[in-house]
Amino acid sequence: MTALPNTTKSRLNKIIQVPGAVWEGDRRPLGNMASHLDLGLEVDGECIIWVDGSEGAVMAMDVVAEDMGIEAVVRTLLRAIESPHHPGQPHRPQKIVVRDREIQFFLRGALQGLDINIEYSPQLPLIDRLFESFAEMDSEATTALPAVYQDAIKEVAGKIWDNAPWELLADSDILRVELKNCEIDEVYLCIMGMMSAEFGVLLYRSLDSLKQFRAAALGKNQSPAELEKAFLAQDCWFLNYEEVESQSGWMETPEIEPFFGSLHPFEGMRPFLDEEEAKIIYAVLESLGRFCDRNRSILAQEPIDFIAKSYRITLPQINDRKEIISTKLSTLPELTQELLNIGMSDYSGEITEDIDISIQEDLIPDGSLITLTSLSSDIVKQIQHQNKTYHQPVDIAPQEEELPTIFIQTTRPKAKYLIDKIKEIGGLKSVCFNPGEDLFSGDSYNLGLLQTGDEELFIFAEYSQREPEYTKILQQWHQGCKKTQGYCIVIVAMGVTGNNRGNPQLKDMLALYEVKSINGSDIGMGVLELMPNFD
Repeated sequence: MTALPNTTKSRLNKIIQVPGAVWEGDRRPLGNMASHLDLGLEVDGECIIWVDGSEGAVMAMDVVAEDMGIEAVVRTLLRAIESPHHPGQPHRPQKIVVRDREIQFFLRGALQGLDINIEYSPQLPLIDRLFESFAEMDSEATTALPAVYQDAIKEVAGKIWDNAPWELLADSDILRVELKNCEIDEVYLCIMGMMSAEFGVLLYRSLDSLKQFRAAALGKNQSPAELEKAFLAQDCWFLNYEEVESQSGWMETPEIEPFFGSLHPFEGMRPFLDEEEAKIIYAVLESLGRFCDRNRSILAQEPIDFIAKSYRITLPQINDRKEIISTKLSTLPELTQELLNIGMSDYSGEITEDIDISIQEDLIPDGSLITLTSLSSDIVKQIQHQNKTYHQPVDIAPQEEELPTIFIQTTRPKAKYLIDKIKEIGGLKSVCFNPGEDLFSGDSYNLGLLQTGDEELFIFAEYSQREPEYTKILQQWHQGCKKTQGYCIVIVAMGVTGNNRGNPQLKDMLALYEVKSINGSDIGMGVLELMPNFD
């Protein structure tokens, strides 16, 4: 290839050329960096990178196989011009500098007619520094946390786990933490866990980043690539928790291990913190723990009022030198409402046949544990007479001792939300298991559906027909419902993250619904087909 097609050059010439804009470009072996990346390459990889020297920003970067032709350098360059990494804007540079003569001569031929000077230099300062930092990170085997904070920050993370702020705060209940004598004046906290199965704290360095990610995450018909791009464009530190198998035996409960890191549009995800970052995160998490401890009753209210509290946080000592950071933590009711108004996901995951029935999957909270079982009539009577348990009766009086029961176990805030939501839509009317099939994978399944008082259907579980265990459970369920003339029970319980996970006690049961078990044909359904939603 000696030059670009005329149509391509015409398109590129319509893009503004910035006077004085100088870009550096290079293609270098990944070396040890490849071991940290899941690239799926069968041969050694190389990194193609274009950097705007005047802005100090990476415009585009690709990882390619070592045997990929030099044309790949041009492809990455054209993407840098037309669709640069955020927050860069499309533009043509006035000059390009490379350190490889072959690339220089190739670009001179390929870019004819674009009015871009192609020059050679043995050093590329920006790219050299970037790759030197990669090499330093690899050679030093950077630890996740600086030594002085290694124990202290893990201890405060353990307190946060025990405190469980996600039982009080949804991901829209943003908190602001103001800091004195730090490299950053304020951060915005987003607590994860109330409406998802992942627990943790995001510390946004920018309010705009928080808003942009929420808008992108809730956007309509987002592809996995678009969601990944939005995820990596965040500007925040994070604390997450993961389960680690206990070394004391396979029967032991998995241990919870905190891990920290940073997200930034230029850095991507970085799984370690430097000392100044650890200092800020330690002070913020210590403030969050105190704030939730001392304001639990207020935070349990809905909506949460404005609260502002100040703290003096003593940092782990360095060389016997005592350092204190002053913080101020406050709720942001107006911002919470603004984020809620950004919108809920337009994807309803509808699975329908050619019938006028809407089937949705946004009723059951994420992370809920669904169990099909049976309860004795004596236990059911005890639950019915508990003052704190909401009870929805039905005009059926079963004579059986064992009553078919569906448990929906979640956290207390999510359980309360679910109970209130069911009240709003007319209570629960019936339970239905209906066959379905995925035309793309060929899988067959049984969908568990809840019918509400307003005739809507909501998915609460999906059971593969390939799994003998599920088949047996559903057979037992249908047999139990046959004995009770269709009478069954749905119980909403809390405690999914505690010791009673999978085995809720009486005190955990917050709502009991007596309903009928029906067949899909009773409401006009046949075999459901999973179809993509293109709207």
